[in-house]
Amino acid sequence: MPITKLDQLVETVKSRPRKRLVAAWANDSHTVAAVGQAVALGLVEGTLVGDECAIRAACKSEGLDPGMFRLVQESADTQATARAVAMINAGEGQILMKGLVSSDKYMRAILDKEKGLMDPGAVLSHVTVIETARYPKLIVCGDVAVLPAPDLKEKIAITRYQIAVAQALGIEKPKVAIIAATEQMLFKMPACVDAAIIAKMADRGEIKGAVVDGPLALDVAVDREAVEIKGLKSPAAGDADCLVFPSIEAGNVFYKTCTKLAGAELAGLVVGARVPCVLTSRGDTAKSKLYSIALAALIAR
Repeated sequence: MPITKLDQLVETVKSRPRKRLVAAWANDSHTVAAVGQAVALGLVEGTLVGDECAIRAACKSEGLDPGMFRLVQESADTQATARAVAMINAGEGQILMKGLVSSDKYMRAILDKEKGLMDPGAVLSHVTVIETARYPKLIVCGDVAVLPAPDLKEKIAITRYQIAVAQALGIEKPKVAIIAATEQMLFKMPACVDAAIIAKMADRGEIKGAVVDGPLALDVAVDREAVEIKGLKSPAAGDADCLVFPSIEAGNVFYKTCTKLAGAELAGLVVGARVPCVLTSRGDTAKSKLYSIALAALIAR
């Protein structure tokens, strides 16, 4: 059965062998609490890389025993992040997580051509899984955080990443909507042109494992009534599992609208590297951080 709620995601991961998570510059209580909860629930094993005194102080403030983690001493954020990446490359972990280090330093370590986590030609992107009260299943979407203006090649990669995540959630053949401002084929809108190309690639089997259509406006992607009113015929419209956004502005506004105005919870990951990379902000809820770790554990090899 497909996973339709984020709590189900946590329960699914509990029943599987634990992966090891390595948190970079894990000096803050937010990171320690999130990893601690995931360890306590049996989702992962945790390695915290950073200033050991600060990590122990954070554990004390959260009422956690430092003995539940492996602690690795590094005295600076860049060194801690590089060490965490090196540990992943050495096979000492299957999930990377951002701690107190800034996002640009975290991403720089992942993208480092000599010591990072990228294979030649790989595209780094972000996949978000959102649970909203009004939609009957999870929405897999992106990119909301990494690629500012994805070109056609990057949109194809985003589409494939979303399909892989949806399949990991138990959706055998996900329905993917390539989003634009309209479902009409308007040639002056690059988003419409890219969407049509990606949809045709899927029709011809160049993108496998999903039903893909576009361009689709957001309303017809997720609302069957809008599809009926507009008389649209589409294999994905009204019931989309995945939403591929035309730009980071569209994706970021969508996910923040869902979380801040509609009370949605989410899980989010950087994908395209050799391992899933958890990238949460201090503004994310504790639940979203836990769900992000669970999603990483679900797809980690």
